[in-house]
Amino acid sequence: MIEYYRMYKEHKRYLQDSIIKDLMRGKMVFIGGPRQVGKTTLAQMIGAKTYRHPQYLLFDDRVDRTLILSQTFNKNADLLIFDELHKYRHWKNYLKALYDKRKKEFHIIVTGSVRLDTYRQGGDSLLGRYYYYRLHPFSYAEIEDIHFSQKIGKELVFSDSREDHTAQLSRLMRTGGFPEPLFSNDKAITDRFRNTRLDRLVREDIRDLEPIRDLSAMHILVSLLPAKVGSLLSLNTLREDLQVSHRAVSHWMDILERFYYHFRIAPYTQKAIRSLRKEPKLYLWDWSEVEDKSKRFENIIASHLLKFCHYLYDVKGVKADLFFLRDVDGHEVDFLVTVNRKPWFAVEAKLDETNPSKNLEYFRSRLSIPYVYQVVFPSGTYISSRDVVVVSADRFFTALV
Repeated sequence: MIEYYRMYKEHKRYLQDSIIKDLMRGKMVFIGGPRQVGKTTLAQMIGAKTYRHPQYLLFDDRVDRTLILSQTFNKNADLLIFDELHKYRHWKNYLKALYDKRKKEFHIIVTGSVRLDTYRQGGDSLLGRYYYYRLHPFSYAEIEDIHFSQKIGKELVFSDSREDHTAQLSRLMRTGGFPEPLFSNDKAITDRFRNTRLDRLVREDIRDLEPIRDLSAMHILVSLLPAKVGSLLSLNTLREDLQVSHRAVSHWMDILERFYYHFRIAPYTQKAIRSLRKEPKLYLWDWSEVEDKSKRFENIIASHLLKFCHYLYDVKGVKADLFFLRDVDGHEVDFLVTVNRKPWFAVEAKLDETNPSKNLEYFRSRLSIPYVYQVVFPSGTYISSRDVVVVSADRFFTALV
């Protein structure tokens, strides 16, 4: 176990260099992401490798909280790392005043397991004072230390490796991309991590910040969602299952999304297709919770594509978005990546089906999608035709982040 943690702490995260550059430009950096995805470790690694006197302050700690509120920092501190500061009611006002008055004294990193860019909108505006990064679980490219080199809007460039990477991909599918289960590679640890994380998410994080009267019902909601992965999400069905109001279940789903439990992908709309405009599709940040193998495979692809889009937006400033395609006639494709709302490439997830999907060809023609890919699990697969490229997941992921 110690060896696995050593491997993790020595692993350079994909956002590290970009965060350091923004700090050196004099901006505050906010790092959001799911509980236990590695936000604190990343911040502390940046502090240890880049600064002489970093100071880490956890708002949950009584002593640290006193230091934070009194602004009594180490005399020589050149980096302040605030963890879970969003639990302070006036955290935005606090940061605005601190940054405006003392930004020449030290740099500032703020981490939290809730969407810091939207949570508690009240308070002074921080516009122009910070950059926000969403830290994702480890992906295939990050594990393999493959650096991003993709050109925006162009055909995806894959690694030309001919090695069989089934074992690596199977491990990632099984453990998920969160550091503790991934680097321990132990089923019991994976199961315990998942149970503990979900319990603390609902009974600690959400309870401390949101006025939820029926936490047991929210716990049941969390247990229902893995089976909904990859399907159109009906709030009415969830409402009936939980015997609560539509307003309540809608509110709970929004909370879980803000706390990075799940994410939703909306249907892409354009005049060229008669698309469905209502229900999104649901996926989990921790795909290891999904029991069905084909749905888990679809979820891991969704997670990799979302990480790709978030990286392009957070680091490169590119307005990349992730959608799915579905029209009223029943044609459906799992994913569409757009730049400035214009289609870049479409992806269909098929566990082991190498015959090109007709729906990919249908939407490529209707929407003039430049590139379409069918991603399958078996390693070594690469079948290129004029219309569709059928490629193994391990090779497809090398083009992402």
